[in-house]
Amino acid sequence: MKASPRSKKLQPRFRILCGKEIAMGPGKAELLEQLQKTGSIADAAQNLGMSYMRAWKLIKTMEECFKEPLVLATRGGSKGGGAGLSAAGEKVLRLYRELEAKSLKASAKTWAQMVKFLAD
Repeated sequence: MKASPRSKKLQPRFRILCGKEIAMGPGKAELLEQLQKTGSIADAAQNLGMSYMRAWKLIKTMEECFKEPLVLATRGGSKGGGAGLSAAGEKVLRLYRELEAKSLKASAKTWAQMVKFLAD
């Protein structure tokens, strides 16, 4: 079923701050998911419509904010490089998505009341 242009949806967008930096947010979570799928920073960035340098900057910010690296990257060479999530990266991504899911569940009753006030 195709959503109408006026469909209603609640979408929590958490931003986890570390000082003034965003340690994790929607864009970084999407980047980590793409890294899981593609095994490549360049491919993940391209899939998200961002430059490789932008993706690398987001990864570096995460490295500064978390105790352990979330992304493990290997340089290119004869076998080519690659990237993937560390065990900590997989856990942080799972926990972030869990925050979103639990937020939706906890907000369900209030959201049902809010929808009544939205235009069709």
